[in-house]
Amino acid sequence: MNIKAYIVAGEVSGDNHGSGLMSEMINLCEGIEFYGMGGPSMANYSNRVQNWINESAVVGFWEVIKKYRYFKRLFDEVIQEIEDLDPEVVILVDYPGFNLRLAEAIRQRGIDTKIVYYISPQVWAWKRGRIKRMAINIDCMLCLFPFEVTFFEGSGLDARFVGHPIAETLTELRDQDLRDDNVVALLPGSRDREIEKIFPVMLEAAKDVLKIEPDIHFEASAASEKCAERMKAMALEKEVPCKVSLGNANELMSRASCGAVASGTATLEAAFLGLPYCLVYRVSNLTYFLAKGLIAVDFLGMANLLAGRELVREFLQFDANSEKISSELLRLIVSKDERYALSDNLKKVTSLLAQPGAYETAAKTVFEALN
Repeated sequence: MNIKAYIVAGEVSGDNHGSGLMSEMINLCEGIEFYGMGGPSMANYSNRVQNWINESAVVGFWEVIKKYRYFKRLFDEVIQEIEDLDPEVVILVDYPGFNLRLAEAIRQRGIDTKIVYYISPQVWAWKRGRIKRMAINIDCMLCLFPFEVTFFEGSGLDARFVGHPIAETLTELRDQDLRDDNVVALLPGSRDREIEKIFPVMLEAAKDVLKIEPDIHFEASAASEKCAERMKAMALEKEVPCKVSLGNANELMSRASCGAVASGTATLEAAFLGLPYCLVYRVSNLTYFLAKGLIAVDFLGMANLLAGRELVREFLQFDANSEKISSELLRLIVSKDERYALSDNLKKVTSLLAQPGAYETAAKTVFEALN
């Protein structure tokens, strides 16, 4: 059976999940051909998938506005390519600012294709008004968390729980016990803008910690060589000894005694691996004030949302300062009991996610939606 699939992801995490889904779909159907936009991992499975991650991975209202012309041009090119290819299915991986508009444009153009959305936008957290449009434009929503399916009940949207793929790659690390009491992780995110906003504050907090605990070793992980070089330069500027490695975030999460982690996919991975950490996030003030009024949940971190309470301290925007971050890191560094208790609680709230086979289930569900 020959099937043309167009797939779109716009961030590093989406590229990883998109490639996992592509791999399983290829295993199930040798005749499938992938086209689209993604990152290096997705491009490895098809040379017809363009790697645009370095340009597409931006966050915040102002940051997107500054690149409006670029996104408008790419958007027009993508919708035209989909119309010309006439694929049997379009798979949209997370990245809601772009992908929800793309789904709507496909329907408005009258393109006869199935639209499957992989990794539900967090409409339960903010912009709930998007649900009606999603129900009209999307044929099938693949959800990573069971509560998301419950949330969509009655909306008319065909939402299915396929499991979280976190267990695919992290179960082995989760079961290890390799923590080094003297290592603290600094994980500022994978986007350039996040690094510019968040890593300097983390480094200032590290400098404060070293004044009290001079034996601590700080380590950071970068998503690309470009980010690694920038982070190394920042550490030198701040005069903070911090080892910056490339692409070893999960290994560092499994080995560090505690850490500071930027909001995003990494916080769930850290929780799954039992890393005691605090959540840190900063964006432009305009983005923060615009988003603050739209958020409909009490917490930003998924571990806290799953627990229904604040397991992990969240330092957002103006609270994301070196004094508060260093204070929390010192609390975790000094007290093993506090660290172990938090680690156990994080593993408990993520235990439902520790089921392998999520990518395979998602792939099978895509083919079910096609039929």
